Amino acid sequence: MSMPLRVVTAETAVADPVAPPLAERIRLLQAEAKALATDQVAALAKSLTELHRLAAEIADGGAVFPPGVRDLAGRLSDDAQAKALTLEAIMARTGRQAQKS
Repeated sequence: MSMPLRVVTAETAVADPVAPPLAERIRLLQAEAKALATDQVAALAKSLTELHRLAAEIADGGAVFPPGVRDLAGRLSDDAQAKALTLEAIMARTGRQAQKS
């Protein structure tokens, strides 16, 4: 989606007939930024889902883990799951569905 590289001299920098109009370049950059933002939100949602899984394992780990750790992990698990679902709902509502990997 990025523009190919080309040599820019003083003459071509002023009036380059090959260069797309500034408005088009802005539109392309904005589209690229939105796509990258969507990818980053998807990575966050994936990390929250992994946190939920790991915390649930510790919370259900029994006496191997100290009681305070199990309690904290249980709360983290619930919170991470809720936050991941909230992120997905926000992205769906804004029409920028996060890609699941």
